[in-house]
Amino acid sequence: MIAVSNIELHFSGRVMFDKISFLINDNDKIGLTGRNGAGKSTLLKVLKGIQQIDGGDIMYPKGTIIGYLPQELHSQSALTVMQETRKAFELVTEFMAEKEKLMHEMETRTDYESDSYMQLIERLGEVEHQIEIHDGYTIDEQTERVLKGLGFEPADFDKEMKSLSGGWQMRVELAKILLQKPDLVLLDEPTNHLDIESVIWLEKFLKDYPGAIIMVSHDRTFLDNITNRTVEVVNGDMEDYPAPYTRYTILRQERREQVLNAQKNQQREIAQIERNIERFRAKASKATFAQSLIKKLDKMDKIEVDEENAAAMNLRFPASQASGKIVQQANHITKKYGDKVVINNQSLQIDRGEKVAFVGKNGMGKTTFSRIMVGDLSYDKGEIVNGHNVTIGYYAQHAADNMDGNDTVLDVVDRVAVGDIRTKLRDLLGCFLFKGDDVYKKVKVLSGGEKGRLALCKMILEPRNFLVLDEPTNHLDMLSKEILKNALNAFEGTIIVVSHDRDFLQGLTNKTFEFTREGIKEHLGSINDFLQKKEMEDMRALELKKEESIVAAKKTPVADKQKSVEQNNEKEQRKLKADLEKCEQKISELESTIKATEADLADADKFQELSKQPEFFSKYELLKKQLETEMQRWEELSARV
Repeated sequence: MIAVSNIELHFSGRVMFDKISFLINDNDKIGLTGRNGAGKSTLLKVLKGIQQIDGGDIMYPKGTIIGYLPQELHSQSALTVMQETRKAFELVTEFMAEKEKLMHEMETRTDYESDSYMQLIERLGEVEHQIEIHDGYTIDEQTERVLKGLGFEPADFDKEMKSLSGGWQMRVELAKILLQKPDLVLLDEPTNHLDIESVIWLEKFLKDYPGAIIMVSHDRTFLDNITNRTVEVVNGDMEDYPAPYTRYTILRQERREQVLNAQKNQQREIAQIERNIERFRAKASKATFAQSLIKKLDKMDKIEVDEENAAAMNLRFPASQASGKIVQQANHITKKYGDKVVINNQSLQIDRGEKVAFVGKNGMGKTTFSRIMVGDLSYDKGEIVNGHNVTIGYYAQHAADNMDGNDTVLDVVDRVAVGDIRTKLRDLLGCFLFKGDDVYKKVKVLSGGEKGRLALCKMILEPRNFLVLDEPTNHLDMLSKEILKNALNAFEGTIIVVSHDRDFLQGLTNKTFEFTREGIKEHLGSINDFLQKKEMEDMRALELKKEESIVAAKKTPVADKQKSVEQNNEKEQRKLKADLEKCEQKISELESTIKATEADLADADKFQELSKQPEFFSKYELLKKQLETEMQRWEELSARV
């Protein structure tokens, strides 16, 4: 259990945390929520020890290991993916090296009865125990399993870290954390750089994780499937709900209504007190009473309710002329980057009114194809044919690169806004997390995430009938995602969304194009329909693989099988006999030492002397235990031989 007690933190006069306290239990799976800027990422840094606090304490049990995944990572390491990931096992590797050293020393020494030899035996037992606890004998298997689960192919294992994009570097860092098996895992937006398959794999991994997890995520489905507790950071304080995210939103609304009622009652009480103060202040006989009312008012803890930005909840895209029935045809598109073929002779058709999801593993060409469709990227072969009256709106992270760096946030949207929405531009920007004076920031000082949100907000104001959105939810909070999704659902045109966010896609799209190594596959229905079908196909593929292995084994010539079996048996037999010989030698040595010890115990004079040495008997018991272990090992090895 980790105890956070009365921690305080201030930034530039602003109270980030005002004496907040909570407990983290061993198996807690906590979703950390709250508005952007509320302090979620800061709290993770505080728990990791990266961010110093102004007051309070955090008490960790001795030996607590904490894993932390930040939002961004840029490594210049020359290590390969496999080498970097294996750093997760540095402690185990040290134990393995120490074991080899201990065993070598025990094999070369002959002072079996000495204290130092007994200490060697004790230490070897401790080291072996640590190796077993950390699954030290399966390091390579564990590393490959986690890397593959996070989307790496075996060919990627030898790539240098510095050659990878930030997203793939984040995956390596995540792999290291999962392999370290910390007592507490801190994850800041872990799904941002993952495709749907990797998100689902990570979800299953974390769901069964034996330690505690605290995560910041804007993926509702991910949170619902993993967490059992939601902690909201609000107004420098925390609200703790024993429920996953969706259930938390219901409980929060119920609590909010109670707090609003309490706030109204308090405001009525304050108004009455203020009237009485004004009434009695001028009367000398009541001056003391008036002063007591003023003190009472000063001491009163004002009930605060976090404001909910309901503005633009019914946001709608501006009307645009209707397109033709066929919006776009992509015919036999091929795209290469050098010698690497990313898209190979692929075709698809988008019809008016369709809302389409592009999904698939990273690197399969989703973004490349969407850029080709909107004319943002050239291609090597094929043709793109736009339908009648098609006007395209395109959103991607780099879409903000075309903005004037000297424009303010408000300038950017003001230039494209028309009609009634012009009176609500600040509300609209608030929906995309530009609050207060943020609207006067110049584009050139915005972060990548802020530029992306601004580009998305700008696109919403422009009349278009065909929208192509590449990862539109990456830098949005829950409320902003909901606003955008509602607007897209009300949109009467055609949409393509490249996304890994299942909750965002569900109820929005009615067709899925899956990008695979074999090409683009079309699936009708919702994203959940696609995922259920995909899971069934994966299970069937696994069954077929097993069946093929059985058939292949039956087809293998008997002579070849027999030869292979004999070769394997011969190799294994040699190893087992060598191990058995070492075991027998160890048993002989232990028996000699025990026999000599028992002879001393049988001698009355020596027994009298030895009884004054308590460590003697503990060493004697350790020797017998060691002999028992070696005898069991001998039986197992003999049976295998």
